[in-house]
Amino acid sequence: MTISIWRYSHLALAVSSFVFILLASLTGIILAFEPISEQIQPYKVSGFDELTASETISVFKDKYSEVLSLEIDANDFVTASVFTDEGGSLTGFFNPITADFIGEKPEVSKFFQFVTSLHRSLFLKSIGRFFVGLCSFLLFLITVSGTVLILKRQGGVRKFFTKVVNESFAQYWHVVLGRATLIPIIIITLTGVYLSLEKFNVFPADKKSHLIDFEQINATPQLNINDFPVLKDVQLSDVEHVEFPFSDDVEDYYTIKFQTKELVINQFTGEVLSVIEDPLINVLSKLSLKLHTGEGSIIWSFILLIATVNILFFIYSGFAMTLKRRAFRIKNKFTKNNSEYVILVGSENGGTLLFANALKKELIFNGKRVFVAELNKYTIYKNIKHLIVLTSTYGEGEAPANATNFLKLLEKIKQNQSFDYSVVGFGSLSYPDFCKFAFDVDKSLQDQNIKQLLPPFTINDKSFNSFEQWVALWSKAVGTQLSISSDAFHTIPKNTVPFKVVSKTNKEDNPDDTFRLVLKPKKKLRFTSGDLLAIYPKDDYNERLYSIAKVNGNMHLSVKCHLNGLGSNYLNDLVVNKQLKARVIQNKNFHFPKKTDRVIMIGNGTGIIPFIGMLAGNSKKIDTHLYCGVRTKRAFNLYQPEISTYLKDGNLTKLTIAYSKEEYKVYVQDLITGDSDFIMETLLSEGVLMVCGSLVMYKGVLDALEQICLANKLNINDFRHLIKSDCY
Repeated sequence: MTISIWRYSHLALAVSSFVFILLASLTGIILAFEPISEQIQPYKVSGFDELTASETISVFKDKYSEVLSLEIDANDFVTASVFTDEGGSLTGFFNPITADFIGEKPEVSKFFQFVTSLHRSLFLKSIGRFFVGLCSFLLFLITVSGTVLILKRQGGVRKFFTKVVNESFAQYWHVVLGRATLIPIIIITLTGVYLSLEKFNVFPADKKSHLIDFEQINATPQLNINDFPVLKDVQLSDVEHVEFPFSDDVEDYYTIKFQTKELVINQFTGEVLSVIEDPLINVLSKLSLKLHTGEGSIIWSFILLIATVNILFFIYSGFAMTLKRRAFRIKNKFTKNNSEYVILVGSENGGTLLFANALKKELIFNGKRVFVAELNKYTIYKNIKHLIVLTSTYGEGEAPANATNFLKLLEKIKQNQSFDYSVVGFGSLSYPDFCKFAFDVDKSLQDQNIKQLLPPFTINDKSFNSFEQWVALWSKAVGTQLSISSDAFHTIPKNTVPFKVVSKTNKEDNPDDTFRLVLKPKKKLRFTSGDLLAIYPKDDYNERLYSIAKVNGNMHLSVKCHLNGLGSNYLNDLVVNKQLKARVIQNKNFHFPKKTDRVIMIGNGTGIIPFIGMLAGNSKKIDTHLYCGVRTKRAFNLYQPEISTYLKDGNLTKLTIAYSKEEYKVYVQDLITGDSDFIMETLLSEGVLMVCGSLVMYKGVLDALEQICLANKLNINDFRHLIKSDCY
């Protein structure tokens, strides 16, 4: 629910202030070039930073008959107003070392004047200034609410700058650029609000004047200005303004304005006659102006320019994401009360609805009555027989925007007939709470004593291949035949990197038509055993995922070649030294644990390969037991050399093998049941169980674990956090 509040607040603020933010951003981009254009002018002399204030004042006093004032701006340009010995006057830029006149100060471009007025007040004077200030404040609130949404999406403050999952162009860059320009945009908005409030005299004025006791002013001892104690070692860059005495009378004096104070100085003795410290309001005003305009710094001006351009992009990308969410409308041919199949969708950006609509279309084609709705609209369904929940997860395992009330509704609403359910979770393995909300939904449905047709099924990065696998399992369970069209899932492969084939075994040498493949990334790439390799055999949406092992920096795969397998035949056709493009998907939930006393690995077939890499990296010799399931002794030869080495070196403590096609048929779940005491002891001591391989094997292992827990009067759900799986 909190996500919805922040999201709707974010959207409402953006919509309500759209026009003003658009105008402020466009004019802000133009004005960002003004300080840059000023700073590239040739009016700052070499050696300025080493120059003292007394040196410059002295050289001006010696060169001209009368000097009225001297000013040093934010660009370190020196301007002055002087009278020459010939009686003429000069006003403009001067060389602070020689006091030579450089040139007149140009007038501000009328174009910049026009844009500045538009930026500050929209030509509406006080009313316009009010709206511009309000716009700045609203943009600040938008920034805050956007930051909260990023925090929730990424999983907290510590993960604020972790990798962003690339779901779409608008979403990805909205988050990435939002993080990168967060601080500059906050500074722009806060200083904009401050400057607007200042124009309305909101802050208390602190007007002080110098109090000088003219009767106590002395004309002796006369000192050269270079010897004035107060000006010794004062850099010219620390001075803002100097007013020279009007005459040689002792009552006339120097007025020197520094960044935080103003001094009145006796023109003869250098004595400080009066000091006024700048009030905090003045300091803040000058700081706000510099930060808001970029005055005096090319680097900061450029940062402001980039941040302001990004604000325009945020307007586009924010509305693009909103329109995308709203573009997905649910249309039903059948009503909720005459449908046997109910599909409930939980989605943050509307992507999950693509899968729901594809499934609905196929079911209707097969003569089924189907009703699709959002999870938040869960209600009574009079003829429901099958419930399908397709849901994504948001942030730290939270419900997506249209599913925030579902769990509460599930407790309140009781259906009048029995039915079964299946839950499919959509997410990204880049996030630690991968599909957590889907598992929460599954547990809540179980708590309502609703029959579970299939264990929760997870889909990474909207993989059509994974969804196709689930559809096959589900349709078999309900006794129907479905064939989902892939037309609605067209995406272009992204973030792929080149790999070189180092070695490959022949599938003919293995009775299961399984082969080993070793790849070497052609550029630096971070991956670890248990991660996934996504390949695109047709260079399109047809993504195929394979568990990988990391051994000596290379990537190892084990692949079973199927007769019509798109991915397996693509990999089998590769030859040594050939190149392929693929991408690595981090699978953090299936990495070898670093903090545990014992690890039990359970795998069958090609699911053994990630354990090969994990054992290779078990340098701490953690107590590790491997339960392998293969068809024949000959089939195990594909992994036997390495595993034997790990047993000898102590990286593997014990190996137990189940052969399902030998004289005595044994499955890996039978091994688990046979070692029930050891398994229970491991769970009770917070040891970790890792399962990799086929879904059929995974279900069998879970059933065996559940029976072991029941025999010990315990609930398997109490140990779910200790069970890591990667099954297919």
